Amino acid sequence: MIRTRFAPSPTGYLHIGGARTALFAWAYARKHGGKFILRIEDTDLERSTRQSVQAILDGMQWLGLDCDEGPFYQMQRLERYQAIAEQLVKEGKAYPCYASKEELDAMREAQRARGEKPRYDGRWRDSLEKPPAGVKPVIRFKNPQEGEVSWADEVKGLITVGNSELDDLVILRADGVPTYNFGVVIDDLDMNITHVIRGDDHVNNTPRQINIYRALGATLPKFGHVPMILGHDGERLSKRHGAVSVMQYRDDGFLPEALLNYLARLGWSHGDEEKFSREQMVEWFDLRHISKSPARFDPDKLLWLNQQYLREADHQRLAELVQPFLAADQISTDDGPPLYAVIDLLLQRVSSLHELADAAVLFYRPLEPSAALREQHYAAAVRPAIEDLYARFQASVWNRAAINDVIRAVVGAHALKMPKLAMPLRVMVTGTPQTPSIDATLELIGKETVLARMSAELKHFPT
Repeated sequence: MIRTRFAPSPTGYLHIGGARTALFAWAYARKHGGKFILRIEDTDLERSTRQSVQAILDGMQWLGLDCDEGPFYQMQRLERYQAIAEQLVKEGKAYPCYASKEELDAMREAQRARGEKPRYDGRWRDSLEKPPAGVKPVIRFKNPQEGEVSWADEVKGLITVGNSELDDLVILRADGVPTYNFGVVIDDLDMNITHVIRGDDHVNNTPRQINIYRALGATLPKFGHVPMILGHDGERLSKRHGAVSVMQYRDDGFLPEALLNYLARLGWSHGDEEKFSREQMVEWFDLRHISKSPARFDPDKLLWLNQQYLREADHQRLAELVQPFLAADQISTDDGPPLYAVIDLLLQRVSSLHELADAAVLFYRPLEPSAALREQHYAAAVRPAIEDLYARFQASVWNRAAINDVIRAVVGAHALKMPKLAMPLRVMVTGTPQTPSIDATLELIGKETVLARMSAELKHFPT
């Protein structure tokens, strides 16, 4: 059975790159009826936090990337790593190293001075020197000094690295905590991971890990290294490009299915399909279709995709999602039109839930027209038409068709062009010259409220 995993370090939020890696691993497991495992690699004691763990779990849940097993935590498995390290030492495949930080710094400085690549020189590898008293050693892996490491990467193809390029890496720190390259191998072995799908910043770690697998006599998983995501300018993705927390996208009004769809298209494709469901992605997903080149993050494309999903979403669901945005602005929808009806009217004009909430405000809280808008749209010449409109609205039934008939009748009676009446009417009732169709807007705002706002604003018209 295929078993994949996502193994983030809880040193910050779940970002775009991590979420895409998780999506690819999840989709591959789902495509093949396998298992998707979540593992928290929390051995960076200085930077790992409980808040970051929760941020990762929240991001995974919001995106709907459900795991079959886990989350597992490395810090709860220290005895296991220590036991394997001791086993490797006994078999002569690892050894204690007593070199101090100062010694190692001096060694690297000397290597740089000679124009050499800084690396551990193996001084304790086969040493017969007596260990210094009171020094707790690290455990280093005895990397092969000859030959090479090759693997057929599921994304990048054949990769070969000479063992002469690798030094004897630390696998267990003096405090008994494993290093990344050691912990990940033991975890993937114990959890029976068959496919390691991760970012290509780990390519250089892979030959080291393969040598540890071989030292343990273990079967190698398949590796697939996914190219990184760049900003639209070709630079490494950063916050200025939109590489923020996945949950920030939720707070900014994106739908999870839109973000998931967009992440899937970052470096993977199925023909020319731009928009597809989670189920379609699982059906189509193939590691061979992941690009070997970096993907570029395009916030405008993400916003467009979000707009498409908003237009197709259930309006009652959108109403529930928009409510918190309105509540944050202390706006109650209790005394206004049904929020789902407002959403139906506004959806063609917005790209995010945030924009949707902003556009909905005028239906629940009068916006005071600015002095500049009044000066621009309130003219003495149009006042008689506005007064006529007000009187006819009082006598009219209140539905969109009737409102439209009244407006057209007033325009005809006063020989006006439609904008000459509609623009000041919009400003009077909504406080803004930008609204959906005026008859639909007035219908939703309600007759009583429209008349009250018109009455209050008439005094600002010059005579």
